[in-house]
Amino acid sequence: MKKILFLLLFALTVGLRAQTVKSQTSLPPVWAKKVVWYQIFVERFYNGDTTNDPKPQNMYSASSDPIPPHWRITPWTQDWYTEDDWAKTDGKSFYPNLQYRRYGGDLQGVLDKLNYLSDLGITAIYLNPVNDAPSLHKYDARNYRHVDVNFGPDPVGDNKIMASEDPGDPATWKWTAADKLFLKLIREVHKRGMKIILDYSWNHTGVEYWAFKDIKKNQQNSPYKNWYTILSFDNPATPQNEFKYKGWLNIMSLPEIKKINVKGKHEYGYPYEGNINTGAKKQIFAVTKRWLAPDGNTTNGIDGYRLDVADQIPMGFWRDYRKFVKSVKPTAYLVGEIWWTHWPDVLMNPAPYLKGDVFDAVMFYQIYRPARSFFAKTNFPITAQQFVDSLQFQWNRLAKPFRYAMMDVAATHDTPRLLSSFYNPGKYKYHAKPNENPDYRTGKPDAETYKRVDLYLIHQFTNVGAPQIWNGDEMGMWGADDPDCRKPLWWPEYHFQPETRTNIQPVPKKYDSVGFNKSQYLFYKKLIQIRKENPVLSTGDIQFLKASGKVLAYKRFDATNEIYVLFNLENTPQPFILPAFDHYVDLLNGDVYNQIVQIKPLTALILKKQ
Repeated sequence: MKKILFLLLFALTVGLRAQTVKSQTSLPPVWAKKVVWYQIFVERFYNGDTTNDPKPQNMYSASSDPIPPHWRITPWTQDWYTEDDWAKTDGKSFYPNLQYRRYGGDLQGVLDKLNYLSDLGITAIYLNPVNDAPSLHKYDARNYRHVDVNFGPDPVGDNKIMASEDPGDPATWKWTAADKLFLKLIREVHKRGMKIILDYSWNHTGVEYWAFKDIKKNQQNSPYKNWYTILSFDNPATPQNEFKYKGWLNIMSLPEIKKINVKGKHEYGYPYEGNINTGAKKQIFAVTKRWLAPDGNTTNGIDGYRLDVADQIPMGFWRDYRKFVKSVKPTAYLVGEIWWTHWPDVLMNPAPYLKGDVFDAVMFYQIYRPARSFFAKTNFPITAQQFVDSLQFQWNRLAKPFRYAMMDVAATHDTPRLLSSFYNPGKYKYHAKPNENPDYRTGKPDAETYKRVDLYLIHQFTNVGAPQIWNGDEMGMWGADDPDCRKPLWWPEYHFQPETRTNIQPVPKKYDSVGFNKSQYLFYKKLIQIRKENPVLSTGDIQFLKASGKVLAYKRFDATNEIYVLFNLENTPQPFILPAFDHYVDLLNGDVYNQIVQIKPLTALILKKQ
């Protein structure tokens, strides 16, 4: 009898524990698997308001060198590799000076181009950081709670408003002109049936962040002294300054928020347990709620967050963060940046972050890299079967709902543009810019590269997961790794100077004509239309039908629909036999096929029964 009671009690305890774990987890929002993402780097997107263009005083940071004399905004259409006049006299080389360049992109520019995005078919926007910060990239926040003053219509007035607040007390926070313009952007995005998420780094701030400046001024007497990892405070009795702190990756412009209750050793590229300082955490939660529910209304708030360098932050914080976000807005989407275990060869395992208690998705670089090795002509080619094995290996780590919610990235602000990635045969993201590799091809890709990119795009838009576009890729833009991937966008109304090739190239041409590529744009638009008109491509199962050499075939299907996707990357035509004699239409061009299909070299078909 005692044994039976013990077993019953044990079963009840296990059941309660399982129920508790289940109650602390949740699935990704349903909308996440149905969207097409468009990533915007605001400063390089479009200059909709020239009256708010950046000025040196708003770019100042105590961690940076002074802004060069005679600095000015760079003309939008200038050759990217032409050195600015102000940059010729400071003794620095081309790439360090690029960090001082500004083109004036702003939130009004995003508003002005929303109809362009809507016409393209975009249904979700991911904005790189817009928080107030001195740098181009804006991961060095001056404050988390406000939009950058140069992204709004009144930089001077916004600075005055911020100075009137107690930054540590959310009850004193006001809405600046830039904040209000961002809230308008949210409304306009939602009006068009789109979602919008913001990019934040909760791992570090900049040295101009108000709490860090208070520590620097007041040292041990600062109420924020435990917000950061301070290695030593200044001793006022000595002439030298002993103040030292930990910067993220030893980058001293990015002081790192203090981690607490860390268990075991933290190795970069692996998840670890712990949390972050309580005071900083409260500030982060307040800022998070501010944009999810402005004035308490989630309808007028953003739809989630992209979370930078997520592996640097302890899992305990992320679990608390998810609970908080979902308590404010259950349909919010959380996507983490999970990159390298060992750069440049081993990417992280995303599985620990995708169990329902941390993120809804990650930026899925893990499936882009093998896709590049299959579709592009690289020094690291793989067969169709190896590609399928890579996909299934990654998917099998994850529960099905998370596979479908993934942000399927190709290029981002941190990588070469898609065309340049395919045009260069080297290892992914390794020596992928001309100052690291003089043989890196910086210019216009050849015709075969465009064909191969198109094949990859067909795969991206028919694959499991939500496809993502890095702003400008749909315009036919090319560019090496950061910062060359961050050129101002090639809008069709502009006429651009020819672009210089600054390094050794396999052809003698020294300049490329640059500008909006209408045929590339229309191809993206067609693929988005196909995906939206055929929901099975977003929600259906996937089955691989053939993977031989460089020939790949799969179908997306549900209870009532089937779509066949066929690729031939061989040099000769390849046959494929469809499962039943019928008529199939190619959704790409309208051609009709019967049961036996001959696929031409370097082509793909998206077939649906008529």
